[in-house]
Amino acid sequence: MAGQSWSNKAGFFRNIIFFGWKEFDRLNLLNIGDNKTMSKKNDRVIKNNNFLDILKKDFKKNYLLYILVIPVIAFYAIFAYSPMYGAIIAFKKFSPGLGIMGSEWVGFDNFIRFFKDIFFWRILKNTLLLSTYSIIFGFPAPIILALALNEVRGMWFKRTTQTITYMPYFVAMVVVGGMIKNFTNSTGLINDIIVFFGGERKSLLMYSENFRAIYIISDIWKNIGFGAIIYLAALSSIDMQLYDAAIIDGANKFKRMRHVTLPGISTTIIILLILRLGRLFTVGFEKVLLLYNPAIYETSDIISTYVYRIGLQQFDWSYSTAIGFFNSVMNLIVLVSANMICRKVSGKSLW
Repeated sequence: MAGQSWSNKAGFFRNIIFFGWKEFDRLNLLNIGDNKTMSKKNDRVIKNNNFLDILKKDFKKNYLLYILVIPVIAFYAIFAYSPMYGAIIAFKKFSPGLGIMGSEWVGFDNFIRFFKDIFFWRILKNTLLLSTYSIIFGFPAPIILALALNEVRGMWFKRTTQTITYMPYFVAMVVVGGMIKNFTNSTGLINDIIVFFGGERKSLLMYSENFRAIYIISDIWKNIGFGAIIYLAALSSIDMQLYDAAIIDGANKFKRMRHVTLPGISTTIIILLILRLGRLFTVGFEKVLLLYNPAIYETSDIISTYVYRIGLQQFDWSYSTAIGFFNSVMNLIVLVSANMICRKVSGKSLW
């Protein structure tokens, strides 16, 4: 009787569990069906709402953000997109009296003229060399400074170094150009140092072989501190637990830098490198214009300064526009190519 009683009880509980699971499955299926029905309804609602309706709703919700972005849109619309209409004169023989549309259409004659220009290879070589040297020596400089400051534990020294290094960034380029000319002339500070070590006094910017070194060194001095701020911000986002784990594994500072720090800021480095490569054919026009002179055109004359002389000094607007158009197209090609290569090699890119 006891065995039968326990058997009846076991059967009773088994039936409860069995029917309970069946009921759970039924309710679960109902919930899944309800979720699918709701999902379909939401999809229909989204499809029925057109883009303008969504934009209106988002504007009502975030109208302050839209107001903040209006000056940015206006800036690019006025100074970046509206002037593109004038780029058509690169394919015309522009005359101010006839206007843009009334001027004679010459097709690619201005571009062919540029490619046959006796100064074409000189300005192309100078532009590429200055830009390449800036990337090779100037691009890693802020990264190295940021990595060094990241290892400093004395906050007063770190803050003082940051302040000293990024202050030159806020100095106007005209002032920087004047300082460089004063330091490099025959009576300047650099010549005083050269004479102290047994050299001779000479105006450094009057010799073409000195221009590139002066340009690159002064460019690093001006931009290294501000560039380091970006990488320091990226370094602050790295999880400190990764460093703790690396220390437990016996990694020294250089190994932690190689396996934790650099991978942690690799995305920032790649994005900034792509953006810098997108300006490969655009060297600092203002600085070159302030420093160069006819005696050193052989190494200092670049595409931007050549466009300035042709367009604003010789008033050959169509020809100068064609040169500038060529410069912009080459920058676009390099930017897209660099983005594709980075995406294939590292899986990281702008788009």
